[in-house]
Amino acid sequence: MFKKILFLLAIVTLASCGSSKSKVATTKKTAYKPKREVVTRKSHTGKPVATTKSSSASNNRSTEVIESTSRTVVYSEVINNYVSQYKEIAKSNMRQYGIPASIILAQGILESGAGSGTLSKTANNHFGIKCHTGWTGESVRHDDDSDQECFRKYNDPAESYKDHAEFLTGRSRYASLFKLEKGDYEAWAKGLKAAGYATDPKYPDKLISYIERYNLHQYDSEVLGTTFTPIQKSQPIASNTTIPNNSEGFYEVTKGDTLYSISKKFNTTVDDLKRLNNLSDNAISIGQFIKVK
Repeated sequence: MFKKILFLLAIVTLASCGSSKSKVATTKKTAYKPKREVVTRKSHTGKPVATTKSSSASNNRSTEVIESTSRTVVYSEVINNYVSQYKEIAKSNMRQYGIPASIILAQGILESGAGSGTLSKTANNHFGIKCHTGWTGESVRHDDDSDQECFRKYNDPAESYKDHAEFLTGRSRYASLFKLEKGDYEAWAKGLKAAGYATDPKYPDKLISYIERYNLHQYDSEVLGTTFTPIQKSQPIASNTTIPNNSEGFYEVTKGDTLYSISKKFNTTVDDLKRLNNLSDNAISIGQFIKVK
């Protein structure tokens, strides 16, 4: 009897030892995700849009507010890249059609948002040319002076540049332009507005501003074989008539304004305004849009 009790105790002891092993918990290691700063801005429709900004992004690039067929905000480096990409086409068109390369490039920058606007991206339309009577090519619909207007669509930007030249040379209302000197970009800018190319009363000033600030007239000189003289004085940022005062950090210069008075109005300094707008001096003009924050 005693032996049976010992035998049972031995079995119980062995069973308890087998069940005392500890369990190992495992965890799944998650990949590290860098933090992103969420920035809320307003789109051209006025609705808030959330975007992300990398912590390594540069904050010292000057911005341009361009009044294309869709309002576009780009960096100056984007404009420089655009000029580098299309300057040869512009010079070639100047030789063939007689339109100053500076005017071609300035219009391309302004109308397409330096290639960043909706029409240039979706339709390769860099000059905001609408369908007009007789157009048999592809087209897209886009809001401009009226809702869902018809705009020409091209297979590539070079086709848009060619059509722009043929558009100007093939319509009698632009005939007076070709009586002007090819090196006189100011007269051409004003002539385009007078002939009805754009409805914006500040259209000539915008073209001239881009030509002089980015020295686009150097390409006219290359074609004409004349001496190029760069513009030393910093020119005002091309104004945007659709931006109300202080909308998204911009202020439209009115009569009597100075950088000093604007700095006091927005609790900043003249030096900060000059830095934000890439200005080398205190010269500003009525209708110019100044970035204030």
